[in-house]
Amino acid sequence: MSKWRKNIAFDSSSSDSSDEDERNNMMMRMAIEYHTMQRQNQPAKHGGSTSGRRHYDRDRVSGNAQLIKDYFADNPVYDANLFRRRFRMHRPLFIRILNDIQEHDDYFVQKNDALGFPGLTGIQKMTAAMRMLAYGMSADAVDEYVRIGESTTIECLKRFCKGVVGVYEHQYLRSPNVEDISRLLRMGEERGFPGMLGSLDCMHWEWKNCPTAYHGHYTGHVHKPTIILEAVASYDLWIWHVFFGMPGSNNDINVLDASNLFADLRDGRTPPVNYTINGHNYTMGYFLADGIYPKWATLVQTISQPQGAKKKLFAQKQESFRKDVERAFGVLQSRFAIVRGPARFWNREDLCYIMKTCVILHNMIIENERAEEDGGDTNMHHNNEYDAPNFENLVQLSRGSTVQFDEFMARHRMIRSSTVHHTLRNDLIEHLWSREGDM
Repeated sequence: MSKWRKNIAFDSSSSDSSDEDERNNMMMRMAIEYHTMQRQNQPAKHGGSTSGRRHYDRDRVSGNAQLIKDYFADNPVYDANLFRRRFRMHRPLFIRILNDIQEHDDYFVQKNDALGFPGLTGIQKMTAAMRMLAYGMSADAVDEYVRIGESTTIECLKRFCKGVVGVYEHQYLRSPNVEDISRLLRMGEERGFPGMLGSLDCMHWEWKNCPTAYHGHYTGHVHKPTIILEAVASYDLWIWHVFFGMPGSNNDINVLDASNLFADLRDGRTPPVNYTINGHNYTMGYFLADGIYPKWATLVQTISQPQGAKKKLFAQKQESFRKDVERAFGVLQSRFAIVRGPARFWNREDLCYIMKTCVILHNMIIENERAEEDGGDTNMHHNNEYDAPNFENLVQLSRGSTVQFDEFMARHRMIRSSTVHHTLRNDLIEHLWSREGDM
């Protein structure tokens, strides 16, 4: 009897255990099915050909045809003036840049997609990039007309900026060559400042999407994160020197110490500049600057509280001609609204490429329009009546050391000489008074 009861107890316990296992398995299967249905109903988080991503038939072919009909046909809907207004340049220059960029990066060459349909053309991609640069609009704003998606527009802008810098930086962000210096010295002589090579100043570009960890480093007197552009511009608004990337917490003196503005001069790689003022001979050119800059031999500031007619005349002329770089900043921002408004990119390297691209295009537009004014000859603006300096003993550019250390230090001390600075400024005061004091 006891044996039978033991068997009954064993069978009941086994039955209860099997029922519990079955319930656990059924609940696990239901949970798996529930999570599977949830994943299928949720939209995909990644791009590409993943399930859940909506496809928009933008009809890229008709968009390209409309763009060509409006601006690039033999008889376009919008004339050359409207093209210049909306693209910031004339159509031949636009086509020239497009052809050079296509040779540099085949991303701007039209290709077929995986299904064999024609993709976006180079004109569409460059137009999208130029609209963002010129108008400062968001990437999504060009979709309706150019027929290009937001992410593709951002990629077009980044690739276009890298292509422009890679192709044109050596030409349009170069230091002044022999002919350039000759022209700048001639113009400085005509304006009453012999030896002047341009004016120097800095500009702040607000960084709206600056990472929070960098806010303190990039926030300065404007109380917002900014990035500083140091530039030198001449009378024709050509920007000769660009140094971009310093945090906005720095002032102009810190930027000058970190920039390479006088690096070539210290290394002996710049063409010599020889001129005479008031009987004194000088061998280095100079830039006009505002009062915050140090009193160096290569920088000439105004007189804050001039006493006497001579110093008042010098202060008036210096402050007037120093506005060249500020006018260049104004024209740059009016042509390319992306550098006038807050920067919306996260990566500082992208902002550097955008700023350099805007400066390069700015210089290209100046050269192109100046050539048209001169009848199509880009060399007509050079006046050879001014005696160009002798460059026979010019040190050639080298990757190694080009001068001895003592010569390097001598040039470094000469650049920062306050004695030469005061002598030069006094000579300029007398020179201007002898020219225009009796007028």
